[in-house]
Amino acid sequence: MPKFNHLLQVTPPFIPDGAEAMTMTIELPPGDPGTPPHRHTGPVFGYLVEGELVFELEGEPERVLRAGEAFWEPGGDVIHYQAGNNLDDGWTRFAVVMLGVPGEPMLTLVDEAELRARRALRAPRPAAAPAGEE
Repeated sequence: MPKFNHLLQVTPPFIPDGAEAMTMTIELPPGDPGTPPHRHTGPVFGYLVEGELVFELEGEPERVLRAGEAFWEPGGDVIHYQAGNNLDDGWTRFAVVMLGVPGEPMLTLVDEAELRARRALRAPRPAAAPAGEE
């Protein structure tokens, strides 16, 4: 008998009409910061297969996800700031399913001007430890 592990259940704010789905794996070498700030045309659902992922969405504090954890993004107007490898000595691998608008890119980078205009929507960043207290 198979064993089912419930990882994530959410109600996305929207799914694009006639949505296309894309499933992919992403592999980040040690210390790789991942894709620069971006957004998706629809929701994204992911599962961390190996490693640790620094994950930050607009309006939420950054957090570290570990292998075996699931995550999601609402897509649309929300900026995805970080999805980088938190490990300096190992790879991070994850799988995602993206639902997007047909004929549009699944991922669009956000330019510096828009990042500045929306900076008040970003959660406060963790303070760096003073020198000698790391």
